[in-house]
Amino acid sequence: MSAPREDARGGTTAPGGAHPYDEPDLLRDQFRQLLRYRLLIICGIVLGLAGGGWLGLTANETYIATSEVTVRMPTADPFTTGSVDRVAMGSERRTAVSDLIARRAARELGMAPGSAPSLGRGLSVTNPPNTEVLRFAYSAGDPRVAAERANAFVTAYLGNRQADAEETIAHNVASLEAQREPLLERREELEGELDALAEGSGTYDSAVADLTSISGQVSEINAQVSSLRALDTSGGRVITEAGVPGSPSGPGLPLLLGLGYIVGIGLGLLAAWVRLVFDPTVRSSGDVTRALRAPVLGVLPRTGRDHPDQLLAEGRLGEEYRSVAFRLAYDESFAQRRRLLVVAPRGSIEAPLATSVNLSAAFAEMGMDPLLVEADLRTPTLTDQLRHADGVRPGWAGAAGGADGGWPAGVRVPIDAGESGIFDLVPGRRVRNVPRALTSQAATRLIGHADAKGAVVVVLAPAVLSYADAIALVDRVDGVLVVCDPSQVRRDDLARVRELVVGAGGLLLGAVLHSWGSGQEPARGDVPPAGGTVPHDGPAGAAGDKHRARTTSDRVRERERDRRARALPPEQRDVGSETLGLRVLDPSDMEDGSSRQ
Repeated sequence: MSAPREDARGGTTAPGGAHPYDEPDLLRDQFRQLLRYRLLIICGIVLGLAGGGWLGLTANETYIATSEVTVRMPTADPFTTGSVDRVAMGSERRTAVSDLIARRAARELGMAPGSAPSLGRGLSVTNPPNTEVLRFAYSAGDPRVAAERANAFVTAYLGNRQADAEETIAHNVASLEAQREPLLERREELEGELDALAEGSGTYDSAVADLTSISGQVSEINAQVSSLRALDTSGGRVITEAGVPGSPSGPGLPLLLGLGYIVGIGLGLLAAWVRLVFDPTVRSSGDVTRALRAPVLGVLPRTGRDHPDQLLAEGRLGEEYRSVAFRLAYDESFAQRRRLLVVAPRGSIEAPLATSVNLSAAFAEMGMDPLLVEADLRTPTLTDQLRHADGVRPGWAGAAGGADGGWPAGVRVPIDAGESGIFDLVPGRRVRNVPRALTSQAATRLIGHADAKGAVVVVLAPAVLSYADAIALVDRVDGVLVVCDPSQVRRDDLARVRELVVGAGGLLLGAVLHSWGSGQEPARGDVPPAGGTVPHDGPAGAAGDKHRARTTSDRVRERERDRRARALPPEQRDVGSETLGLRVLDPSDMEDGSSRQ
């Protein structure tokens, strides 16, 4: 048994207990959203390449010459008897970079002693692990200078090490010679005494023993002096002599450009991520679904312009509308009531208007009896954009009149949807009190037409967050379809729409996404001419209507001419006007007994 599903009122959505948006899906969705900010990513790449190119072109070329020295292998220490010590490479490395070596290198190069500090700045000495090797590396702008100074430091280091060894040997030899001097004098005295003593006497034997002992000590000291003087005092051996480097060190221009490209991509993605975090608009169908807690029923393809010039769509756009209509027709919640309220979160009504017309045409094509109700009583325009089905009358007559003699007035207009068939339209009109007209008994009976067998009612209302008209109709229509541009609507707006619809007892059936743009307030209604305003049908319209911009000046002129035609008596109207393309039927004409073919 599967887990309960979450509908628009707040249950769960995935059967089987699985959440429909797991973490991998969210990560993929976020990555796709990052790619929408291509301009930021491209700017980051350009900035990285510019930085890498600038470093490669402006940085001074540096040449590094390297020489390696093996410090002399340890032998028996001549200064401490019988001890064998290894060379302390850490101490030797510190000595190699000391000022003492720098001064000796300056003398080796024929430079003044005061230049030793600046001379030592280009030197670096390292000791490879587990070796007794010192690597001298000197950096300079001239390759010959780098090689010359690296060799000079090696010579200075080895010379300093040899001088230290010779000084130590000389000190020890002098000490041994000082110890030998009294022994030599005593030996000479004993030799003189032996000449005066008779052989075989006890005194003679004692003097011979003393002379033998002193001679042995002198021989031992002479051996030590000889071993010290025989030591090799060289500080080490050069195993790699610094040569003139053939190319500068460090990254070249191609490598710097590659690093700049990589860093630029990182900067671009970081900027895109920051922009995404602080972007309040939705950027994908997943965001819409999460905000509305309702599925996305369709994504309308791009039309290459702000909005379609004709309401009845063809081609890919028309097929997408048919797909949405089929999904709605087989939705259990919609099939029970067959009432559909088409609205936008805020802004223009152009996209919901086109959606409601094409859904009505699709329902007619499916064999249903659709009724399109234009519940936009502030700026109604459907009668200006649809064409009447000539010679066909609907087999229905409405009530004698709506609230205040206004809307709905029992008038239905058959609309020719081409190959899809015919559907009925209840056009909107401006009334004195919009809320009263929308909640009147006549409006309720009109929407109740969906209870008839095979009938479906599609209601077009203004934006939910712009007016309360849609909320006033929710309890009568129930099913709500939200039409929005994900790049223009905010997540907070969608969440607010859901709160209002669910709070009013409605059900969010889903959403239809488009990319026509203009998701703000402009794009619909009469435009005041320069220097004045377009008059309304009555004083009430002047008090409550919002004027929205049209897309072309031609449509403005057509609207003004149509308004003047509607202001004339019925017998003087030009019913054959090409602009209208629609014939509004009087209720008495629909009650004469003729039926729709």
